[in-house]
Amino acid sequence: MKHLRNLAEKAEEALGLGWTPVRTPCRFRNPLSKYRVWRNEAKCIQCGKCVEVCPYGVHSKVGKFIKRPKSYLCLGPACEKNSFYCVANCPTGALRLRLNPVYHTLGDSRWTADLLLATWWMAEFGTLPYMDLEYRIGASGGGFDKLRFIFPPQIPDSKLSHEDISLELSLNQRNDGRPQLTLSVPWYSAGMSFGSISLNAMLSRLKSAVTYNTLMSTGEGGYPEILYPYDHYVVTQVATGLFGVREDTIQRVRMVEFKYAQGAKPGLGGHLLGDKVTEAVAHMRESVPGMALFSPFPFHSVYSVEDHKKHLDWIKEVNPRALVSVKVSTPTDVDMVAVGSFYAGAHVVQLDGSYGGTGAAPDIAKKNIAMPIEYAIPKVHQFLLHEGIRRQITLIASGGIRTAFDVAKAIALGADGVQIGTAELVALECLRCHQCESGRGCVRGIATTDPELTDMMTVDWGANRVRNMYHAWVWQLKEILRRLGLRSIRELVGRTDVLVHLDYYKLPVDDDLRRSG
Repeated sequence: MKHLRNLAEKAEEALGLGWTPVRTPCRFRNPLSKYRVWRNEAKCIQCGKCVEVCPYGVHSKVGKFIKRPKSYLCLGPACEKNSFYCVANCPTGALRLRLNPVYHTLGDSRWTADLLLATWWMAEFGTLPYMDLEYRIGASGGGFDKLRFIFPPQIPDSKLSHEDISLELSLNQRNDGRPQLTLSVPWYSAGMSFGSISLNAMLSRLKSAVTYNTLMSTGEGGYPEILYPYDHYVVTQVATGLFGVREDTIQRVRMVEFKYAQGAKPGLGGHLLGDKVTEAVAHMRESVPGMALFSPFPFHSVYSVEDHKKHLDWIKEVNPRALVSVKVSTPTDVDMVAVGSFYAGAHVVQLDGSYGGTGAAPDIAKKNIAMPIEYAIPKVHQFLLHEGIRRQITLIASGGIRTAFDVAKAIALGADGVQIGTAELVALECLRCHQCESGRGCVRGIATTDPELTDMMTVDWGANRVRNMYHAWVWQLKEILRRLGLRSIRELVGRTDVLVHLDYYKLPVDDDLRRSG
């Protein structure tokens, strides 16, 4: 346990942030792990030798009794070379170390078992895992998983420290007289509406946004009153169904988001099945309990850039303080869409790729429609540069941003920042079981409207988990920038020269930040 405390203290010293990671353990009795330490109770003599030698807190003792090993803290087979290896030190041979049989049942190609476990670790401790968990990429065989950073052999500026590096993201680059809105980190929380996730999950994400001076989108499910104390950090969404859209909620916020299309299901609009439409959800969306709610595609009042401009002008008239964001999917002409949004008056254009979305998104749309986000970002970035307007608009990428490395890769491809969603749910211990559309289907009490399941997670616990993950991401982003010799995340925008694609680059690439200490 002393080792874990040292890790947290080291990360905090490096960052100099106001948030100190608070260890926030798993809600459940037996946290999932990559390796499992097995104790043969018949052989164990309760001598406490394992407690004495293990510096990671895997073994602990209460009175005369040895508690069940906390396997998720175990270093794994790499510990065999250490003098404190518990299996070798046990005088009766009561301990064994094996790969956890549950490990192979976790995750999918994008969110692998390693990536889930690594994110849970960051959410508990606020640091990178010290065992052999892959925390940077998944195993999809494409997308961001095929991109790598090429770091110079020597750090360009040896005196550059994390305190010298800025991660700030400006959302108003138009200089149109509207307020400037600057976030302390280059991401904000994507729209997941009340109904698609629980209020406790929404509040957990929002309180984390407050701590890190960033934002959270309400999604298209309206603006629950419980969020009112945090107006300054809320983005309210206007989607095609206009669920819960009212002038008074538009007037509360600093940014309004128009959702024209969603990358996970372009051409289909949103849908919330009847099981999740409780009385509270129906009241918020001005509908009937138990009735499935579908958003049309597209806005039937928008068929031209001029119509689009009328929408944006309406929001600007209702709230003179608000910035306006436009969320679109990634068709082949997405570069023209982005230019049209700029001339319609948008401050932010958000490109939503197909890798994101919850388990409710149908595979037929998710895997076969629209352009992969890693192609859309540089396409739009370059087109805006050629048009001479790139520095007047903020480009946000979303849809499948899982890690701090994904954030950095999206920015190096040409985005100014990103929106994240699923990663926050994973921090709340999402299992990726793909039952998000079901009212009682979320076994972790995250994507649910059932009161009993919602109460499985407290807001304080959830907020600390997401804050801890943010803390680990900030450290990683600053370390990436430090190793590239950059003093600001803005200097990384469009720097495709620091990226390589593994299909065209055969030399080994080592971008494990744990090696840089």
